Amino acid sequence: MARKAVVVGGGLIGLSIARALTQRGLTDVLVLERHQLAGGGTGKSSGIVRAHYGVPSIAAMAWRSMPVFEQLGDQVGFRQVGYTVIVGEENVEPLKANTAVHRSLGIDVDLIDSDQLARLWPMMEVGDVALASYEPRGGFADATQLALHFGQMAREQGARIRQNTPVARIRTEGDKVTGVELEGGEVVAADVVIVASGWWSAKLLSGLGIDFPIEAYRSELLIVDAGEPLPNLPVVSDLVSLQYCRLEGAGQFLVGNSDHADFQKKFVDPDNYSNIASEASVEKYAEKVMHRFPGFPNPSVTHTYAGVYDVPPDWNPVIAPVGGVDGLILCAGFAGHGFKISPAVGTLVADLVFEGDSTDPDIPATDFRLERFAEGRPLTSPHPYIGAGEMR
Repeated sequence: MARKAVVVGGGLIGLSIARALTQRGLTDVLVLERHQLAGGGTGKSSGIVRAHYGVPSIAAMAWRSMPVFEQLGDQVGFRQVGYTVIVGEENVEPLKANTAVHRSLGIDVDLIDSDQLARLWPMMEVGDVALASYEPRGGFADATQLALHFGQMAREQGARIRQNTPVARIRTEGDKVTGVELEGGEVVAADVVIVASGWWSAKLLSGLGIDFPIEAYRSELLIVDAGEPLPNLPVVSDLVSLQYCRLEGAGQFLVGNSDHADFQKKFVDPDNYSNIASEASVEKYAEKVMHRFPGFPNPSVTHTYAGVYDVPPDWNPVIAPVGGVDGLILCAGFAGHGFKISPAVGTLVADLVFEGDSTDPDIPATDFRLERFAEGRPLTSPHPYIGAGEMR
């Protein structure tokens, strides 16, 4: 059994792992964060809570995580307004198939027609919607608040957290991890090292000759003022217009892009990228919003920002021991989907540390192996959406 663990990365995923390890009785846990807690991708998360994924194991992780949001409620800004996926005719069969998978996993979800959708969403244009799925327990929350909550829980259970402490390299002896070396030269001993540092994970692993194929993909978001206060409207994943939208404040709306056809043109340096949307993007997104929500009386864009996804080739994470190095675990590559599954991710990593495998039959650890890329066996949905494969 592990005696001391170092978690590299103090974002939502790293802090969830620290919480899960300490809950299982491993009190000697040290989290090392290169800057401030939740200062990377966590702080840019759109915070959507949903279980709709085409990869069954990830859908199961999202569903296992749902009670955490419900129990924490206002502590993490959770608003259980519901979640909808809307599709055109070309994606009716994948939506039906995925919904059937979700039901087999116990997920609370129903297929609804455009009339039912219009009653849920009276300001929405539904003429081009062929079918929708609706998760009444979905919604949105605040990723930073959740991360800090996990950090507080971990501390209360014995974990230590150091900020502004970048890790220079992972130390090994033979085929076993021995700890990490900080940029200042300090050596921290550990018999488990968990790399959960998003886009920066690949650089750390490359020092051991381990290839983690990952790109930093910039994604722009808009905040739209509807022109009047909005009721508790469900989150919408629009696979017709390829956008997603949720409430933001009383009369505002957060709008993100689901069209990743040209994603390779948006790879960036995660330490140096523009934090505002381009004019072309604003015009493109605004046109989609105007089409989908003609009921907004006087919509206007109030501001924009951008975040960066850590994207592996199949847009799904690696959560696994790596490199044949005993005690080394990688947990990164969430491609913007880590927030909603973060509680279950912590549980899976704790399973790997304590049991050597997943203890949940619906979440096989083999799904998340790093070796799948070299083997040409990506983790993909059996029922992908036409035009929106990254949706899963």
